[in-house]
Amino acid sequence: MAVHDKSAEAELKGVAADTLVSSPVPSKSSDNQDEDYAIQAKPQRKWQSYVWDTLDKSPQERKFLFKLDAAVLTFGSLGYFIKYLDQININNAFVSGMKEDLGLYQNQLNYMQTCWTVGYVIGEIPSNMILTRVRPSIWIPTMELIWTVLTMCLSRCNSASSFYALRFVIGLAESTFYPGMVYVIGSWYRRDELAKRSCIFHTSSAIGSMISGYLMAGVYHLGGKGGLKGWQWLFIVDGIISLPVAISGFFLLPDVPEITRAWYFSPTEREYAKKRMEFEGRANRAPYTKAKFKKIFTSWKIYALTALYITFNNAGSGITQPTFAQYLKASTDPKYTISQINTYPTTTYAVQIVSTLIYAWTSDSVFRGARWPPIVVGGLICIVCYSSLAVWNIPVGWQWTCYILAGCGGGMSGLCMAWAHEICSDDNEERAVVTGTMNEMAYVFQAWLPLVVWQQIDAPRYYKGFVTSACLNAGMIISALVVRVLWKRAQAKTRKQAELA
Repeated sequence: MAVHDKSAEAELKGVAADTLVSSPVPSKSSDNQDEDYAIQAKPQRKWQSYVWDTLDKSPQERKFLFKLDAAVLTFGSLGYFIKYLDQININNAFVSGMKEDLGLYQNQLNYMQTCWTVGYVIGEIPSNMILTRVRPSIWIPTMELIWTVLTMCLSRCNSASSFYALRFVIGLAESTFYPGMVYVIGSWYRRDELAKRSCIFHTSSAIGSMISGYLMAGVYHLGGKGGLKGWQWLFIVDGIISLPVAISGFFLLPDVPEITRAWYFSPTEREYAKKRMEFEGRANRAPYTKAKFKKIFTSWKIYALTALYITFNNAGSGITQPTFAQYLKASTDPKYTISQINTYPTTTYAVQIVSTLIYAWTSDSVFRGARWPPIVVGGLICIVCYSSLAVWNIPVGWQWTCYILAGCGGGMSGLCMAWAHEICSDDNEERAVVTGTMNEMAYVFQAWLPLVVWQQIDAPRYYKGFVTSACLNAGMIISALVVRVLWKRAQAKTRKQAELA
């Protein structure tokens, strides 16, 4: 692929360029029915692109991206939706009769969550390494089928120990999905496209958490049908919803550009996908070597980005724990129904969905591709919310507001991962290992931190948990600023080397 001036070469390495570059990808169709595709970097974006980034691109590129979005975002979003549906259902079941039916009055809920997390942690990095060797269209849907079946099996558990065992294996299977799809998404999209897609993908986790509450409120009335309690029906219904999504992955996932065999792309479009990533400076797959591992683990990237993601992921644990639901359940004046306990906390996830999309669009437009400003803003909002909840004796209206606005802290995962893809774009294996390590280490902390600061016996006040979340949000802001400084230094070094070449 020919690149026609140095400023374009600089852009491939993350350095701004003010030139127009066009690189044709010749049609390989024998009847010449496929148009020539051009990869373009435009000096100024039209206003339409701030609404959606394909609106100022060529018809051919719009057609290509429409197909890609329809497949990857549809499967990715539905898959992440069912992952959270199957992950968060334990909380809804717990406050909807499971606690009383099985006599879970100590910290058993914490242990169930920890067993899931341990399985998740063990599986993440090996799974992402496997994805650089095995087709994602085989690996990811297969794991989805496994966790779907096991989720339905939870309905037959009658003791805490059986929940522990199944939750561990479900976590192991689910560990493949999020880091795997982050890797796939980062393999197809350019920098001006990546944040929006990553954040749209991430909003489906909040939608899954919301729907789990509504499902529990609905299936609770099935209690007694088939000899099952209402909370047991939740696991069965979740599995029924998940099954067709898992199967669709075998047909929708396009793998990665260099090995794609997606039926919905023409040969020209497959070649075009490869050229787009070459233009972006996104490296192809390469062998794992001793030198490569040394490069990855002696770089600041894996450590700084992992610190950012650890603080982000664990700062939001006040959302993933059923804090709002347990506050409502403990209330006696007024006393809330099971339906209200499951549905009112979904407002937090609604805020997460809206704020996630705001972060994506402002990052791409208002902040001109910078990822750190929305992270800082979201962190500041959450510091106020969690600090207020730690005080506890505050007006009821403000208490509800803090529980709901805490959702502003749950939508930054897409930005963090998009940032990591951009920073590690020149090495495919580093990108896979770094994004996998970010998620892996975040869940390593999540495996033990709730046992210390979110103990079930402290519900609903959770003083230690709210203080910890406020502090972690402060740590997230600091980490984001550190990554910004280190990335700017790396870009300056790359620019200087390009000028000397």
